[in-house]
Amino acid sequence: MSALVLVSPLAGWSTPLEEVPDTVFAGRMLGDGVAIDPLGSTLYAPCDGDVVLLPETRHAVTLRTARGLEVLMHLGIDTVGLGGEGFEALVALGQPVRTGDALIRFDLDLLARRARSLLTPILVVGGEGTLARRVQGCAVTVGEVLMEWVPAGAAADRAAARTGAREARSRTVRVALEHGIHARPAAQLAAAIAGFEAEVSLHAAGRQANARSVVALMTLGVRGGGQVEIRAAGPDAPAAIEAIEAVLSAAAPAAASNTPSSAPTSAPVRVAPVQPEPLRPGAVLRGVVGSRGFAVGRAAVLRVREVALEEAGGGCEHETRELDRAQALVRGALEQARSDAAGPAAEVIEAHLALLADPHLQTRALSWIGRGKSAGYAWRAAIRESVAALRALGDARMAERADDLTDLERQVLLALAGEQAPASPALPCGAILIARELLPSQLVGLDAERLAGICLAAGGATSHVSILAAAAGIPALVALGPAVAEIVEDTALILDAEAGELHVDPGERRVEAARARMMRNAERRARERQAAQRECRMADGTRIEVLANIGSLADAEAAMRNGAEGCGLLRTEFLFLERRQAPSETEQRDEYQRIARVLAGKPLTIRTLDIGGDKPIDYLPLPQEENPALGLRGVRTSLWREDLLDEQLRAVLAVEPAGQCRILLPMITDVVELRAVRARIVAASRLVGRTAPIELGVMIETPASALIAEVLAREAEFFSIGTNDLAQYTLAMDRGHPQLAARLDGLHPAVLSLIARTAEAAHGHGRGVAVCGGLAADPAAAPILIGLGVRELSCVPAAIPGVKALIGELTLEQCKRWAREALVQESAEAVRRLSPAPAGKTGEPAPAGA
Repeated sequence: MSALVLVSPLAGWSTPLEEVPDTVFAGRMLGDGVAIDPLGSTLYAPCDGDVVLLPETRHAVTLRTARGLEVLMHLGIDTVGLGGEGFEALVALGQPVRTGDALIRFDLDLLARRARSLLTPILVVGGEGTLARRVQGCAVTVGEVLMEWVPAGAAADRAAARTGAREARSRTVRVALEHGIHARPAAQLAAAIAGFEAEVSLHAAGRQANARSVVALMTLGVRGGGQVEIRAAGPDAPAAIEAIEAVLSAAAPAAASNTPSSAPTSAPVRVAPVQPEPLRPGAVLRGVVGSRGFAVGRAAVLRVREVALEEAGGGCEHETRELDRAQALVRGALEQARSDAAGPAAEVIEAHLALLADPHLQTRALSWIGRGKSAGYAWRAAIRESVAALRALGDARMAERADDLTDLERQVLLALAGEQAPASPALPCGAILIARELLPSQLVGLDAERLAGICLAAGGATSHVSILAAAAGIPALVALGPAVAEIVEDTALILDAEAGELHVDPGERRVEAARARMMRNAERRARERQAAQRECRMADGTRIEVLANIGSLADAEAAMRNGAEGCGLLRTEFLFLERRQAPSETEQRDEYQRIARVLAGKPLTIRTLDIGGDKPIDYLPLPQEENPALGLRGVRTSLWREDLLDEQLRAVLAVEPAGQCRILLPMITDVVELRAVRARIVAASRLVGRTAPIELGVMIETPASALIAEVLAREAEFFSIGTNDLAQYTLAMDRGHPQLAARLDGLHPAVLSLIARTAEAAHGHGRGVAVCGGLAADPAAAPILIGLGVRELSCVPAAIPGVKALIGELTLEQCKRWAREALVQESAEAVRRLSPAPAGKTGEPAPAGA
């Protein structure tokens, strides 16, 4: 490989990187090069290459050369905070450019006023080699030689020889993960191949990452719906590829997610506009909703000191031993915390454990130790290099994951210093925490009973702090900007995390009005919870059953507390996922029996295993499919693996009392499938000695099943409509597609027409018809569904009191009128305008469900 000559992309003064007022650049954490203090207003290409990184903020650009080298140019320091103001991209992502082509035009005067520094780092990133010469300490003009990179040929040759010695395999897959490859799925990917003897890498958009490195995987910047190529070499290469594909193809169940539905799928990192004037009483700051809710309280300002450390080390052996010791302490603390955690908190801890073992971080830290640095300096440098790489992607979701790295940095540095994590501040009752940023471990340590809300200058809607706050029911606003720092301790605040507003020192009258609003909301919720214990009837006496969608014993207990009249959908996948082998018949039976006892004789609708498509199982490798959503899914998979189906049927049939359970079949598209399962139920009944019949129902999730509902109703005892999949297949929109998610609405007239057809067929044969999809908890949809003939609504437990309260205010005749009007509308938006109830009346947004 020959040397690469880079010419100056700017006119100005070339200076060493050490002069840049940013430790990431000055410390060469991203790469080596020079910095230029610009005199012109256009950035040009220093070499031939392809544009592989161009953030939406347009403050930086990265080129990749034919040799695989990357050249990063970052206009000014802290210019991402301008949000794109003053920058104009003259090229597009993926575009090839030649030396001297104009890349970005920028407003030099604006940068001089608003940026921390105009110094522009020009860096060579990656590649085995060194900068043989660089021009610095003098003026440069556009196009003159600036640097020369020389490859380390021996290292490259050895790597090529190693790769060529084994057979390499590859496979391209679509990433079904809704939010792409961020910390938690990256940790799952690394764990999936932990036991395989293979070198595995992921490739996307010209970038590549070691599949064992959580950090490297995150810096790929892969979003949901994107494609990646998996490459593997070694004895276990085929199995490693299968394991990676299984994780990438597994869309996280929406019901388990606490990510706010309003969070943008992809956007530049939001930085609120600078507030030049001091905050005055009555000021309103606007931010991004991290966790919905409403709170009134007083400011509790959190300030965190940076851990002090020495740069010089005491020898490579000593510093390596110290880093190992500190990491072991942190690992032990995390593992202890994991044993006591559940839900999102447990997932965050798992991600931190994976990051702690990340080979990329370890390699970078040891590299700094090898240069004579202390363990603390090396660890901080390795972490901040990765943080900078994530933030340079210009993707809000990836930038938010940097918080986990920062959290881990602090934990290890404290352990190195022999310090305990600082005790959580003692919060007054009703405290609204004010901070620039909040780390996940800091939030977990706070007294949730005293914490009324959270307000952060930085952060994002999909950060782990936002997810944890939502799981705990704590209202939170993030990305409020630097003005938050001007709020003084004990200032009265109104936190409206529905409207995205923070009212500062609003005055006694407004505070009292806000407290009254909170009291009314609390009283309404208490009345709804109390009334929810009664059977649900409309204002005219019409009986409507409100049941629960559940996926565990804990869900069943929550459902009963919230007034569920039974279980309309038990997702049995919770027994099959995240394990190495299928649950035994005995294990299934015992779990179903426990749930039946909690329901105290109320109906228990058990859906047979619904896997395939976006819900694969590691120990059940499905055939390779071009479009899994249209392949082996639901009942098709069960009939493909009849041994698993028979075990599950026998487990359900053994539950007592015999009349409490009924069986629901997912993804039915013709009556032949229904008959095939019924025959197996008859055979299973004989084996367990059951003589009583069991009701068998079908899910209406496809246009095909809705269109033949008349035929299905002759043989199925009941229908349950999965509105999420029905909308997806009717509207030909992937419900996991980030750009289409907002348009995928089950109130589309086409979907409503299929629901009406299904209900009519069910009533014609005396069959019950339920909705177990997300529309069941949607206050705009529930009245229309009732008007179309639905008499059972099954939703998440938390929504049940609100749904019951809403139904109790309506009459059947009203609902029928709204339904007739809805069927003749032109769009889902028009249908929603007919809604008799405001959004959010049920207490939470309609969840993704069946």
